[in-house]
Amino acid sequence: MDFEQADALNQAIRLLSLRHRARTAALLAPLGLHPGQEALLLELARTGPMIQAQLSEALGVEPPSVTLMTRKLEAAGHIRRRPAPSDKRAGIVELTDSGKALADQVKRLWCALAEETVTGLPAQTVAELPVLLATLTGNVDSRRPRHAHGRRNGG
Repeated sequence: MDFEQADALNQAIRLLSLRHRARTAALLAPLGLHPGQEALLLELARTGPMIQAQLSEALGVEPPSVTLMTRKLEAAGHIRRRPAPSDKRAGIVELTDSGKALADQVKRLWCALAEETVTGLPAQTVAELPVLLATLTGNVDSRRPRHAHGRRNGG
């Protein structure tokens, strides 16, 4: 790939990421949420109560970020934290009734944002996007192990 093609690709991904996050922030603000908090709410709505360490892993964020988000969401009454029965040092996080209602609002917002984002694309392309984007994410994931046969890019 030459520089012009690489630059166009990298710029497009960067701009999409920045603009999607900004649009997410604008849509979440009326709900009293910041980007990232919606993912935590949706994960708990999907899975039920989780230990904070598991939540950190599921969200792909560092434990201190989950701690900060859970404190803010707990203060707002959307989640509750309690000690895990098997390990009093571990905290179980669960949605409150308020959090469940908020997660339902976030689900509707998430559908609207996705539809807004893919407007004008053919249905087939939209159907393929999650797999394509997951592949791109995997390709740049810094936690991914290196190939067994050595470093990439002929190094």
